[in-house]
Amino acid sequence: MNPRVKLATARAPGGGVMELYQHDGDFTIQVNGQDLMLSRQHESELELARLGCAHLSGRKSPNILIGGLGMGYTLRQALDILGLNARVVVGELVYAIVEWNREFFGKLNGQPLADERVDLREGDVVELISRSKACFDAILLDIDNGPRAMTDSGNSRLYSHEGIQACRRALRERGCLAVWSAEPDKNFEQILMTCRFHVTRFRVPAYKGSKSESRFVWVASEDKKILPPGGGEPRLKPRNEPKAGHRRFPKKR
Repeated sequence: MNPRVKLATARAPGGGVMELYQHDGDFTIQVNGQDLMLSRQHESELELARLGCAHLSGRKSPNILIGGLGMGYTLRQALDILGLNARVVVGELVYAIVEWNREFFGKLNGQPLADERVDLREGDVVELISRSKACFDAILLDIDNGPRAMTDSGNSRLYSHEGIQACRRALRERGCLAVWSAEPDKNFEQILMTCRFHVTRFRVPAYKGSKSESRFVWVASEDKKILPPGGGEPRLKPRNEPKAGHRRFPKKR
């Protein structure tokens, strides 16, 4: 068995240390010693693109945004699904991730960054989304570790009520927002629904054939009819109501 080799080191957005390792053809990115991305476990990244772009079948010139390049698997799948006239904007904050994709990961998925349909934007995807009004037919988000940030607590603003409202404004009519997460998150589901989205939750395998290790993808749209079938449908919690037999009276002045 070949030893694990450290290929590169970079600074993570939150100030931690990001390290790239290779072992027997597989790549791992760690942040502060914890696994963040593994090339062997990429089925859920493919599912993010499949579910988030399912409604685009037949559209001639779709325009989508992928927030977070990762190891390029979501981008590769999106390019394979969409037509030749599609435009795929990729927002990536960490310059090292872009360089590692070009130098190391491209051999895993056919160099998707070299595709003419790809428009790479290096920088904060939150700012990119906030500047976009009715621009995208789909937004696919795989930032950090999902709504519960692992590398940069600042990423939580993307998954806040304000961040999701910005995503909603950035979508075109009959557009979809798809969000990847390593863990379930009931609070995030409530945020999606209070932002006037219909939501479907999917539990997807971390890697092909896995039944024990799962990831999660939410697909949200203002148009319930275009959501992909087969997922669970979260319910919006009712607002706190006064108990039966009690009435709320205005305070005396």
